[in-house]
Amino acid sequence: MANLKVAIVHYWLVTMRGGEKVVEALCELFPQADIYTHVVNKKNLSPTLLKHNIYTTSISKLPLATKLYQKYLAFMPAALAELDLSSYDLVISSESGPAKSLILPSRLPHLCYCHTPMRYLYDYYHYYLKEAGPLTRFIFKQVAPKLRLWDLAGSNSVSYFIANSANVQNRIARIYRRESEIIYPPVDVSTFIPTNNKKDYYLFFGQLVNYKRVDLAIEAFRQSGKILVIIGGGKKPKNLPPNVKFLGHIAKEQTLTYLAEARALIFPGEEDFGIIPVEAIACGTPVIAYAKGGALETVIEGESGIFFNEQTPSALNAAITKLESGHYNFNAKAMHKLALNFDKTIFKTKITNAVNKLLASY
Repeated sequence: MANLKVAIVHYWLVTMRGGEKVVEALCELFPQADIYTHVVNKKNLSPTLLKHNIYTTSISKLPLATKLYQKYLAFMPAALAELDLSSYDLVISSESGPAKSLILPSRLPHLCYCHTPMRYLYDYYHYYLKEAGPLTRFIFKQVAPKLRLWDLAGSNSVSYFIANSANVQNRIARIYRRESEIIYPPVDVSTFIPTNNKKDYYLFFGQLVNYKRVDLAIEAFRQSGKILVIIGGGKKPKNLPPNVKFLGHIAKEQTLTYLAEARALIFPGEEDFGIIPVEAIACGTPVIAYAKGGALETVIEGESGIFFNEQTPSALNAAITKLESGHYNFNAKAMHKLALNFDKTIFKTKITNAVNKLLASY
């Protein structure tokens, strides 16, 4: 595959989160690939990504594009239409937003790694409306129907869908009426050292966006008085109780230490997949997770974590009490072995097989 001319298309490159880690692994598989995206903030990208040619669409020329890119969603269909990728042998889109809806010649194979169909257009549409301000809500109500039509039409440009989980596979089937193959996102499990030496605190780790439900974690620990440490980018939550410590964004080495030494990772939101629980399990840290979404595919009750069924402080605290009862014996080495099912090497092998299968059909 070294001789292939490959284009990798990703919605935007402004942080290094789960979607960008997928792009990073794809770049390791295809070191010759060019990257296309709407906007880029190179200061936040990994050295692996920076080795590649990165091209942006006209969205990058709009005011404050690297900060306000999501506000320009309505302009992204036209921006994607400007991309001429006809000289490539293979297009791979990394998609949970506007990236797959490309205009391509029919001879050109297009593999889409779908993190999820756009949440704010489908499953979480009403949730996002409730959270938006009055002006954003009004504008989005007008724009969303047209964006749905564009997104559904754009799914026809995809030759082969890959879903990042069974959860997302079901959404692809329901929304796009397409079959897909499940390939879990890459986790570099070897970088996590399992330990049974835990300290007396719990950890919330992730971007502080509303659907991840850090508010639920804070309220549960406000009621229990137990120690909670919060790590992640975003605004510091207001009115934190003294037993909840907010660290914000910290160095990777410090994050690994907190993740390894936490009594458990608190995972109260519903995720499409969720890489962070896998990283916790690789450290030998059990996960207390809301029993919906991708966590059902990564956490095994009693072996690598505990579930709670309602997004309420009382349900979360009941799960914490269950963990502290001593009924479960979470073994760090055994948990690390479970995490190997999501290792980056497996991702690369399966992506390679999927690409070969797609190319053979062309």
